Formats: sequence, structure tokens, C-alpha cells
Amino acid sequence: MTTWQDVEQSVPEFAQRVRALFDAHRHKTLATIRADGAPRISGIEAAFTDGDLVFGSMPAARKSADLLRDPRFALHSATVDPVEGEEAKWPGEAKIAGRAIPAGPIADGPEGDSFHADITEVVHTHLNAEATLLVVEWWTPAQGLRSVDRE
Repeated sequence: MTTWQDVEQSVPEFAQRVRALFDAHRHKTLATIRADGAPRISGIEAAFTDGDLVFGSMPAARKSADLLRDPRFALHSATVDPVEGEEAKWPGEAKIAGRAIPAGPIADGPEGDSFHADITEVVHTHLNAEATLLVVEWWTPAQGLRSVDRE
């Protein structure tokens, strides 16, 4: 299992940028797989706690049923538009994909199911310093950090 702490230890500066994007806004978007194989996206809150990425789901929520049946997920940070004329200051967006590991009922707060992330990929998409190229950086446990620039 690959935890958020593993990402931080492997690529600390990259992990810090990704976490800042996730921490900047309370609500994120979670993609799961429905029983019929179709994708589902849902709003969700997630947190980095004790070296883990954790998130929960209300009782009987479809996203929880999706994750219990097929644990694959993709979590997307909130997105904000670049400010016109200040595109180089745009922080970008972040994504984390992996498998949701059931962690039992939510201990603090409302009822629901708790999950820990077994991380398979972390992505940060942003602009280069001149705001002329899209930079896609991604990290996987097997291949480490890679990057590609796109026009």
C-alpha cells in the first residue's frame, strides 16, 4: 500500500504543491465506477491525516457502494480559473488516483464509511513560468516523478 506519507518522502516539493491545491478548498470531486461500469462523480471532502489521505461517505451513499464493490477512484482538487493577464500565477490543479481501502465507520463526526487511499498516481497540472506551456507532472510508486510540457 502506498500512503500519502510515501509520496511526501519520495518527492517532498511535488507533494507539497499537490497538497496545497487540495488543502486550498474544502470540496473536491471523486470519481468512482458504477455497478454497470459507467463513471460516477461526486462531491466529497478529503483530508491528509497522519500520513494518509482519508475520505468518507454518508451511510447508504452510492459512492460508498461503488468503492466497496470496486475500490478504484480518482480524486480531483477544486479548480479555479487563471486570472486573465496573470496566467503564470495560476497554481494549477491536482489529481490523486488509487484504491479506496475501507477503514470502518467514521469515528468523529456524522455517520458514514471511512476510507484510506492506496495511492497509484499523483498529478499536478500547471503552466510554466512564462505561461506558454501546460506542464503535466505525475508520480507513480513504480516510476517516480515524470513531466511533459504541452502547447
